[in-house]
Amino acid sequence: MKKLKVGVIGVGHLGKLHTKMFSLIENCELIGVYDSDSEKSIAVAEEFKTKSYFSIDELLKETSAVSIAATTVAHYELAMKAFDFDNHVFIEKPITATIEQAEKLVELSEQKNLNLQVGHIERFNPGLLAIESYIKDPKFIQSDRLAPFNPRGTDVAVVLDLMIHDIDIILSLIKSQVVDVVANGVEVVSDNIDIANARIEFENGAVANVTASRISQKRMRKMRIFQKDNYLSLDFNTGASEIYNLIPLDQDVPPTAITIGEIGIGEKKKRLVYEQPEKIEVNALQYEIQLFVNSVLEKKSPVVSGKDGLRALKVADLILQKIYQSKGKLL
Repeated sequence: MKKLKVGVIGVGHLGKLHTKMFSLIENCELIGVYDSDSEKSIAVAEEFKTKSYFSIDELLKETSAVSIAATTVAHYELAMKAFDFDNHVFIEKPITATIEQAEKLVELSEQKNLNLQVGHIERFNPGLLAIESYIKDPKFIQSDRLAPFNPRGTDVAVVLDLMIHDIDIILSLIKSQVVDVVANGVEVVSDNIDIANARIEFENGAVANVTASRISQKRMRKMRIFQKDNYLSLDFNTGASEIYNLIPLDQDVPPTAITIGEIGIGEKKKRLVYEQPEKIEVNALQYEIQLFVNSVLEKKSPVVSGKDGLRALKVADLILQKIYQSKGKLL
């Protein structure tokens, strides 16, 4: 079996999880890890029976691909260095701290024919995977992502920390250009925006209403998707999903669904049926990393490309601009 030689740069909370996943994937060889905190690097290397490198260059000489799980502000420099050594790159979200940096990474990855995959992990959430075949033409999407306070993410606004997950998903589901954004947000416990809401309007008439907060008492990660004669609901926390369909009265109810009522008047009356898709058992992080490894070995485009990460970052940046404009400030 051909194996991809992989390294991990940055072994904090998320980077340690990346290291674990790479150690479990059969068609890759975990070469080693690097972190600016050498004690942390050594400890993680010992735990997963790999090598701790004291130089990024030395690690990159031995690998064909790396996972970058360092802080966002370091993403650009680290990815550029990885490309200098002809390494394919898996990079955590957001792709970079600025749009200009992301554009340069995308351009260089294409010039050098190197894969650049962005770690938008919610694309691989069991709840979304269970209903993705039902998503055809969303007209309205409502998402709510609320989390208890965690100092680890406050180096950036909640739009880049939490909301960007939903922005990426929405952009992948609505196949149209963004034409307008209205947004508001406030700082509560940090120097960055801690609560934000945005209304995103698309050229095809679709609308998304997105809310994110990192000072909630309870954790909530839900999305509701409305289509013609169809309503989908998913809970990212539990991985559970639900489907409500309107079907003609003379149409048979699918064996996996139940009738819960009728909606409409006269000839337009339809049957409302409910279905709960079987939950897909998958480790989202391991799955996305496995897909990254496969894409490199099979010389295929990554499932969440650098261009996807750039597009999500552009919309997130626009939302932040709108928030600060509403406060009479410049970003």
